Amino acid sequence: MASQEEDGFSWGSFLSGPLPGKLAALIGLIVVSRVGVYVRIPGVNVDAFSSAMQNNGLLGYVDALSGGSISKVGLFSLGIIPYINASIVLQLMSAAFPALKKMQREDGPQGRARFQYYQKLAAFVFAIAQAVGQLTYIRPYVTDFSPEWLFSSSMALVAGSLGLIYVADTISELKLGNGTSVLIFANIASSLPSSVGALLSQNAESNPGNVAIYGVAFFLTTLGIIYVQEAERRIPVNYSSRYQAGNLARQSYLPFKVNATGVMPLIFASSLLGLPLALARLTDSAGLERAAEALGPGGSLYLPVNVALIAFFNYYYTFLQLEPKDLSEQLKRTGAAIPGIRPGKQTAEYVASTLTRMSLLGSLFLAGLSLAPAAVEGITHLSAFRGFAGTSVLIMVGVATDTARRIRAEQAMARYQDVDKLYQDMDTKP
Repeated sequence: MASQEEDGFSWGSFLSGPLPGKLAALIGLIVVSRVGVYVRIPGVNVDAFSSAMQNNGLLGYVDALSGGSISKVGLFSLGIIPYINASIVLQLMSAAFPALKKMQREDGPQGRARFQYYQKLAAFVFAIAQAVGQLTYIRPYVTDFSPEWLFSSSMALVAGSLGLIYVADTISELKLGNGTSVLIFANIASSLPSSVGALLSQNAESNPGNVAIYGVAFFLTTLGIIYVQEAERRIPVNYSSRYQAGNLARQSYLPFKVNATGVMPLIFASSLLGLPLALARLTDSAGLERAAEALGPGGSLYLPVNVALIAFFNYYYTFLQLEPKDLSEQLKRTGAAIPGIRPGKQTAEYVASTLTRMSLLGSLFLAGLSLAPAAVEGITHLSAFRGFAGTSVLIMVGVATDTARRIRAEQAMARYQDVDKLYQDMDTKP
């Protein structure tokens, strides 16, 4: 029994460690993020606006990512989208301005903190613009639209968005997952029951096999996502004799994930696809309305533009996370080398070539995932799950597996801390 508790799960160790408190805090923060969705902005005919949204494919998709907050016109109606848009802009700017890239990658914790500060300032600007645009868009459903109402309601939405950014930061500090991704996961998961209900209602008088097709497609998609998320290419690494310790040289390798970027390319692509709609709200432009329809789920440009954006962000984010030149220098400093590859420039070129191929495989996987829902919809002729696309499944599975991995890491750290405490107690005894 003791051996089992030592090697496996032990309720005693779990309850005595910090993990239960972190999980409780995580659940509490998610609940707060969902409660704010139902705190409605006064003076809006929410039922009429929700009915109008049901016929808009792109709005339905964005509404699914926000957990229905847009259709409910709640305090958290903007969601975390302003922060995501600010992240996209600053990430792209860091490629054009070396000072920003240096701040994020080379200036240590202080540089990253300053970069995040600029990101939050940009999110504040985006929140103001999106709040004004969204409230102007729902003007036909407002009982008394006035400058005073627009100002007060905009400030409420901006405050709600900034509050969600604080919630996301707090979740990240718990080290149980990326706060932004966890909030999006919670939003999508909250939309799942209504999507299932709409599917059953739409298929009530049709072929019952359509629901089975959706179920099998969902199951197979989930299995494929888990397989690809865990797949990696291991490049062996040899150490010079002075760095070797036992079998270290035979056991060391560089793990390159097939989908190293996770869900971030999908989140970025989804946000950019929703940009024409946000601008159309703000300007009331018929041209932007047509562009938004074309870029929405089911639109003529949705699939090609979505695939292109996912491929671009996947490639860009892969090299943003891992710089081949920096990696080659680190290997050289530690006396490590890839067999058959000379240290230095040749190693950097080899790593860059490998990352490019892995990025291509990851892009093909993400593109296939984006095309799958359209194929299933074409077979079943049902569009109830249009807002709940394959990218939503990837976000859910990716965040769930990442959180589970981090929870296991926290459990392992708790066991090591228990061992350290035992040794400390032995040292203090006379």
